[in-house]
Amino acid sequence: MASEVVRPSDAELLQAQADIWRLSLSYLTPLSLKCAVVLGIPRAIYRHGGAASAAELITALSLPSAKLPFLRRLLRLLAASGVFTVDRQSTEEERYRISPVSYLLVEGIPHEDHMNHTSFVLTCTSSRYIEPAIGLAEWFRKDTATSPFEELHGATLFHESMGSLDADFHDMASDALDTHDNFGVEMALREFRDLFEGIQSMTYCCGNFGDDKGARAIAKAFPHIKCTVLAPPKIIAAKPADGVKINYVEGDMFSFIPPAQTVVLKVLDGFGDCRGSRPQPQWHPRPSMPGTLPWTCRVRRSDEPSIHLRPLRRRPRCSRSGRQTIQQQGGAGQARAV
Repeated sequence: MASEVVRPSDAELLQAQADIWRLSLSYLTPLSLKCAVVLGIPRAIYRHGGAASAAELITALSLPSAKLPFLRRLLRLLAASGVFTVDRQSTEEERYRISPVSYLLVEGIPHEDHMNHTSFVLTCTSSRYIEPAIGLAEWFRKDTATSPFEELHGATLFHESMGSLDADFHDMASDALDTHDNFGVEMALREFRDLFEGIQSMTYCCGNFGDDKGARAIAKAFPHIKCTVLAPPKIIAAKPADGVKINYVEGDMFSFIPPAQTVVLKVLDGFGDCRGSRPQPQWHPRPSMPGTLPWTCRVRRSDEPSIHLRPLRRRPRCSRSGRQTIQQQGGAGQARAV
């Protein structure tokens, strides 16, 4: 059979070569971000009034002066990636300013909504996280059903087995998970406040790797809602005594969910903690993506008798605005994630 592959044009081949360069070298961007976080560049720029030149950063970070030209290259790469903004003036050296991205990499900012994301960056760029991807081709050749991470390390991410293997990495990854799960909850509650105004009762399902911080934020913002948290014993034992009115119920959402007008499911890693002896669910929610709400909602009719988990007929999708929103449909007391 004659080949049906048509030779690309010269322009397409030149563009393809550029794309190969870009794809092959794109790892330099996250590793450069890691370098900036480890050196403390976002913090140094923030403490310098929000803007600093490379020479000023050399002094502030106590780096050897011989590294100045290399630091300039690093800053230019990160500025091109949106980590910093840059002021270019003909008479002065370029000054790099804090952008929204680097703002999230500064610890100690006195704002109630601020969460430092350095643990997220350091987890995703750690050798433990990257090495499974380096050996991905070899993993595909093995007749195994375990993930590349588990196959290489013999432990599960966010699980106690990882804590036994590498306690420092486990603590950092857990902090990154906490940041991913809970950042933006208060902002979402402000933006979607009208969604919660008519709700009288809510069951918040944490899952084995989640926490109750989202539920506590909802209960604090909307004290009229009767909030029940379905959680494992470790979360119930660690509940803070801050006066927020929440009823805790120990249990597993794959077996039972306390009845309520609204059920909030924290979705993480495709429910990777449902392996083993637990029955596989018949529905498959996607993990929340960066920039979206870290949980999905389903509002049931108050007269529905079932108190067991009901399958969602559609997977949650991200709207074009990059947020996961709730849209009323059907009748009173019903909603779907879109």
